[in-house]
Amino acid sequence: MFNEVYDKNKVRSPYTKIMDWAKSLPKNIIVRKKNEAENLFKKIGITFSVYNNFDTSERLIPFDMFPRILSNIEWNKISKGILQRSIAINAFLTDIYHSGEIIKAKIIPEKLIYNNPAYEIKMVGFKVPKNIYSPIIGTDIIRTDKTSFKVLEDNCRTPSGVSYMIENREIMMRMFPELFETLKVETVENYPSYLLQTLKSLVPKKCNKEPNIVILTPGSFNSAYYEHSFLADMMGIELVQGNDLFVDSGITYMKTTKGPEKVDIIYRRIDDQFLDPITFDNTSLIGVPGLFDSYKAGNVNICSAPGSGIADDKAIYTYMPDIIKFYLGEEAILENIKTWRCFNEDEKKYVLNNIQNLVVKEVHGSGGYGMLIGSNASKKQIDVFKKKIKLNPENFIAQPILSLSSVPIFSKKLLSPRHVDLRPFCLIGGNKKYKLVSGGLTRVALKENSLVVNSSQGGGVKDTWVLAE
Repeated sequence: MFNEVYDKNKVRSPYTKIMDWAKSLPKNIIVRKKNEAENLFKKIGITFSVYNNFDTSERLIPFDMFPRILSNIEWNKISKGILQRSIAINAFLTDIYHSGEIIKAKIIPEKLIYNNPAYEIKMVGFKVPKNIYSPIIGTDIIRTDKTSFKVLEDNCRTPSGVSYMIENREIMMRMFPELFETLKVETVENYPSYLLQTLKSLVPKKCNKEPNIVILTPGSFNSAYYEHSFLADMMGIELVQGNDLFVDSGITYMKTTKGPEKVDIIYRRIDDQFLDPITFDNTSLIGVPGLFDSYKAGNVNICSAPGSGIADDKAIYTYMPDIIKFYLGEEAILENIKTWRCFNEDEKKYVLNNIQNLVVKEVHGSGGYGMLIGSNASKKQIDVFKKKIKLNPENFIAQPILSLSSVPIFSKKLLSPRHVDLRPFCLIGGNKKYKLVSGGLTRVALKENSLVVNSSQGGGVKDTWVLAE
């Protein structure tokens, strides 16, 4: 396990001042500040919801006050790698919905694209505004040693977490303003204005004025509803549900007290199948009838584009170095995790024979669900997964059990190391305008020795500091 704070028992330079500060805090102050942070989260209403077979509760996300710190040099490597990846992802999406050159070149198996449930046949041949399919990409990164940052997965449809990134910073600045006077920390608060600029640059072809932008949410029962309302408020745009919109003569409108108002851009936070009950799932009660036809006619833009979720697929992820090489002619700046594809017979055999030393994931899974950590699993759990792999090998990939880097948390032992990952957010606008705020969402496994950082399964969050030059 790489400890981000220490190098050979000596505190690394990015953490020198923070460690002096943390060690100087009396225990009663730590407890008081923890309670203060929790009360601020309650007051602001920073929550997430859990919806599964066993739990339907709304919770405060656990927040740890010890910040995760990256030097400017470290951040530059991360940001260049994410930018490269984001460009390649959009090039890949453009290609597979048009000429399919990467398939013709036999870089990616045809069936992996065309048989993928996230591939949207109705998007074939349609030119999306500015050729940007996925304008907001959240990339999950882990650190394995002093110089190595590796990509765990890409989130291209509706990546969440920016509200926590911003609110974590707000709370830290309220509680410990003196730290920001001591250290030069890059800002993250400008993300909403960057997002608004990005969306404005993606106007549909039949919009020749200042675009009217809305956020489309499934509603208050969605796990990320707080973020939807937060971003709408910060950007000064309307938060709408499906029944707030309607389509008439191919034009998308929003219902208002002053009458119908034309909508030009929809930042959607609902899945493809629920967008339009006429075109997709006819049982959807949260979509907008006729929306897809309005989109295809160039009257409204949907961000991200339907069908962009194929780039989230964990099997597609395994080809990302090849995708970058094919479209950009470059080697990947950020490496993938070593991954075995279970649809390959030899790799499947390896996985089945070594499953106790691997992490097995469903290619369409998310939130830490549909996953087996072999070293922590019972014989019964392993047997169940083996049967699943044998039955549908194309649904699974496997990776080594990695020792994620650690950053301390304030615990009963005052400072205790815990595993972390990082999700920075890349914005891709028209005319290839790319923007990353200098920071991201650091998720932390609060349980000792746990590798699971997802908030839905007991993980928490930290403020992420990128030090200015």
